Amino acid sequence: MAGHESRGETPRLTAAQFDALHRRLASGASWAAGARGALAALTPDRVTAAAREIRTGRTVTLAAPVETSTGPDSPEPARHTMRAWSERSDDQGLHFARDSFAMNVHGDTDSHLDALCHVIYRGTLHGGVDAASVTEAGATALTVGALADGIVGRGVLLDIPRLRGVPWLEPGEHVRADDLGAAEESQGAQVGEGDLLFVRVGHRKRRAETGPWHTAEARAGLHPDAMEFLAERRVAVLGGDGNNDTAPSAVDGVGFPVHVLAMHAMGVHLLDYLQFEDLVPVCAAEGRWSFFCVVAPLRLPAATGSPVNPIAVL
Repeated sequence: MAGHESRGETPRLTAAQFDALHRRLASGASWAAGARGALAALTPDRVTAAAREIRTGRTVTLAAPVETSTGPDSPEPARHTMRAWSERSDDQGLHFARDSFAMNVHGDTDSHLDALCHVIYRGTLHGGVDAASVTEAGATALTVGALADGIVGRGVLLDIPRLRGVPWLEPGEHVRADDLGAAEESQGAQVGEGDLLFVRVGHRKRRAETGPWHTAEARAGLHPDAMEFLAERRVAVLGGDGNNDTAPSAVDGVGFPVHVLAMHAMGVHLLDYLQFEDLVPVCAAEGRWSFFCVVAPLRLPAATGSPVNPIAVL
């Protein structure tokens, strides 16, 4: 496959340029107001239409296994403990093995969903909701609780390393708006209103083959101008195999510009640190990059996020 043409140095945005982009995206997202944000585009008609993506009935996970080992990108790995019966016990009657889990939901390894209350920017949440609604006892607005019925719709995977003819993007590389358009054309996969857009940068493949690294300091992701693409298509959800944001940031003074623009300005829920290595060969074999998708967060009424295991159904 031909490599993507070089575009030179990726432009940085000043604080003023970022503010202008934020205002423009927020003013155009009036249709995404309310507790579910951009999920307002996932109407019953669109969910019904998405079901027509099911042709072979094959199911594929988009989540990575939960990380329980300490590493440069997982200083706070999930803790999994077991209480099992002892083989040395004289009691051979009924016993139950029991699990206990504790995790940092918003870490840099585990697949998770960001609720709209996760991003506080200049004292507010999406739609101008007061940030005081998020307390140590939990959040009271725009929480995971708004997603109790799940997210169900048409998923589209855009594979940027495939477009550029490389196995993965290197840490610090950006995905621009025109990359997303070029991947659409190359893959024959049109992103439409209410779709769940998944963007592969190859983060998981790089991690598996070269080992973990300090992703908080350097990772591939989307450039802020990619949010113009999402706004134009009225995408309902954005998911990536990294953090969705590039590190270092391309914006002066804003460490996570894609999180701010997607969630705060546009009301688009994010899925971070997914994995697409199981899905890519299936899509390639079937010659299509769209699918029915089901995302079911845990019932956590006051939470800012949830571990998640999205399922693609082809």
